[in-house]
Amino acid sequence: MTDAVARAQDLLKDHRESIDRLDAILVYTLAERFKHTQAVGRLKAANDLPPSDPARESRQIERLERLSQEADLDPEFAKKFLNFIISEVIRHHEKLLK
Repeated sequence: MTDAVARAQDLLKDHRESIDRLDAILVYTLAERFKHTQAVGRLKAANDLPPSDPARESRQIERLERLSQEADLDPEFAKKFLNFIISEVIRHHEKLLK
């Protein structure tokens, strides 16, 4: 094995370790977020409020698009990701209403 290959393997290992840590952060962050959205869902259900808030969802998507541009993340990907999260939150809220 050449020195260049060994260095490349070390760098690959370092990147993968960072990716693994970031994946853990994402999972725990999503879990924390869903704890709060579940609480919101319970509040909405208890007060007979609709499970969806289109105006807020729209503002959040615009905000995420701005943040993604600042972070150099593909805004279209960020929008799809947030739309997926929102649809899951609404599904949870609808389930709480039943």
